[in-house]
Amino acid sequence: MAKDLLILGLESSCDETAAAVVARAADSSGRILSNVIRTQFDEHAAYGGVVPEIAARAHVEVIDGIVASAMAEAGVDFADLDAVAATAGPGLIGGVIVGLMTAKAIALVHGIPVVAVNHLEGHALTARLTDGLDFPYLLLLVSGGHSQFVAVKGFGDYERLGTTIDDALGEAFDKTAKLLGLPSPGGPHVERLAASGRADRFELPRPMLGKGSLDFSFSGLKTAVRHAAEHIAPLTETDVADLAASFQAAVTDVVAAKAAIALDHFKQTTSVLSPTLVVAGGVAANKAIAAALHQATASRGARLIVPPLNLCTDNGAMIAWAAAERIAAGRLADTTIGDRSAPARARWPLDDRVAPKIGSGRLGAKA
Repeated sequence: MAKDLLILGLESSCDETAAAVVARAADSSGRILSNVIRTQFDEHAAYGGVVPEIAARAHVEVIDGIVASAMAEAGVDFADLDAVAATAGPGLIGGVIVGLMTAKAIALVHGIPVVAVNHLEGHALTARLTDGLDFPYLLLLVSGGHSQFVAVKGFGDYERLGTTIDDALGEAFDKTAKLLGLPSPGGPHVERLAASGRADRFELPRPMLGKGSLDFSFSGLKTAVRHAAEHIAPLTETDVADLAASFQAAVTDVVAAKAAIALDHFKQTTSVLSPTLVVAGGVAANKAIAAALHQATASRGARLIVPPLNLCTDNGAMIAWAAAERIAAGRLADTTIGDRSAPARARWPLDDRVAPKIGSGRLGAKA
């Protein structure tokens, strides 16, 4: 009987320090033996967003303990591992360096391979771990740093169908929360207030809707919220709830409409009559968006998969699993992926055949 691949995965690309141990069997099924995540909400709360320098220092302070906890919870020793993997990009470069250098040190000391993983590939392959999903399928990644549709055709074969040309959706939630005076991270607070607000009170734009494009733009919507807030200032609690509801309704309409277009495109280009849409990223936790995506997929005869929230947001299990998939596919030697000289990258597109969107800004450019 073939031995399971046993991989330690590290993630530190933004404000979560995470480590996990994952086993991949010969039949391609996977098991999560541990998944330890430490968030940095308290460190960044006073600034209304993630401060890269603070994030990097926080990763340095806790990553050794996170690794030790993950190994202990899994009940394994370093000698049992087949490889150690880490996010090598894209992300905040200081944090990426912390996780990748830790993985390289572990690999050097214990004589095992190190696997440099694309953070986006970790998200793209998670549904194969949680649901045993076969290729091809459609991915919608909606997080603080990324908003894009990707056709996941096979291992290492990813086609970006659309991306943000300015703000990512999670960033738009966080910035809207900040201008409404809500705590960080803003997404959950906007969603909570939206439940009691009137979504039809403010007429907000639905950017790039009706053009047939799969690209996103949320900067103008965020600006429209600011103008509406300034027009009625000072804001009451009711005003804030209504603005939150109106904003959430606008982004929900955009995401659902573009998901329907993406599914139609995917069916036409792959001949898959009943495709699967996988949603990943922290915004996948938003219930209104999830409900709208359920309707969009049902109307197209498609299946919707949303992995458990702790596997949608940044985590080490997805990094370990992506490495295990790469090893099982015999792709460890690709470029510098399996080389101890693998660099940390602030930008690392999943589909490097397409150019960044011109004028797209910081986040869109790295998508």
